Amino acid sequence: MKKQGILTIISGFSGVGKGTIVSRLLEKHPQDYCLSISATTRAPREGEADGVNYFFVSKSDFETMIREDRLLEYAQYVNNYYGTPKDFVLEKLGQGIHVILEIEMQGAKKIKEQYPETLMLFVAPPKAQDLKERLIGRGTESSEQISSRLARAAEEAVYMKDYEYIVVNDEVERAVDEIHQIITNEQDRVVRRGDFIRELSQELKELN
Repeated sequence: MKKQGILTIISGFSGVGKGTIVSRLLEKHPQDYCLSISATTRAPREGEADGVNYFFVSKSDFETMIREDRLLEYAQYVNNYYGTPKDFVLEKLGQGIHVILEIEMQGAKKIKEQYPETLMLFVAPPKAQDLKERLIGRGTESSEQISSRLARAAEEAVYMKDYEYIVVNDEVERAVDEIHQIITNEQDRVVRRGDFIRELSQELKELN
């Protein structure tokens, strides 16, 4: 029997390096993982392709997806909808591919409530000072913006307790390998649990 893929949420503070980790995970294990593709009602930007960067849909089509419960989660930002198509995720999981959702913490909580079997990983810096230095090192934001991101990280820290695993990003390759091992172990655990339930259920039927 083909192993079911694991739906995995990867969250973390802004600037912690989760995007780099996810990209490297996909590079190292292209047959095992895929990144969930979101649907959106916003117009494609230059260089973006439908079905690669996003599924670009009309507002009416998106609202139909909402009514028909075809989204794992969705939100509205600046008059545009964004959401995670359920069919895409379930198809990949059925193929034994682990689907990665790189989403913020409140969205992660919504998915976990609907799909308790979802694996939740939180990427954290070794120390708060490391996060500040990474934000400064990016050179893309003002000191005010950096202070705002650090303040938000302090508020978001309360959600860390809701995650099954905390992965410290002290070195990218080590963090990638740790995440891969966690997901592999989780898949094996799910398979063992399913096998045990089926075998015991069959034995009980035979006793009767």
